[in-house]
Amino acid sequence: MRIILLGLPGAGKGTQAQKLHAKTGIPLVVMGDILRDAIERKSPIGQQAEKYVSQGALVPDEVVIQIVNVRLQQEDCVKKGFLLDGFPRTIQQAQALEKEMA
Repeated sequence: MRIILLGLPGAGKGTQAQKLHAKTGIPLVVMGDILRDAIERKSPIGQQAEKYVSQGALVPDEVVIQIVNVRLQQEDCVKKGFLLDGFPRTIQQAQALEKEMA
């Protein structure tokens, strides 16, 4: 199952994502969490993201998309699907996700 939660900040996406994850066991993919993880692991894409984060700038779509794609290709997401929280946020990200899922 592939679920994408969309809504305004504070609408309850994170709350509902946690509840769905707890009930179904579908891997929860939270954009902020996987971004921080990539930076902490010092992966090549994480190092690119860190350059922007350390300057207080938004991480470009290309970098965000790569980080998400790496996560979605991991075994748990391939087998069970995923529950996305915080992605996609732009049209470019949505188009990249559609392409990745094709």
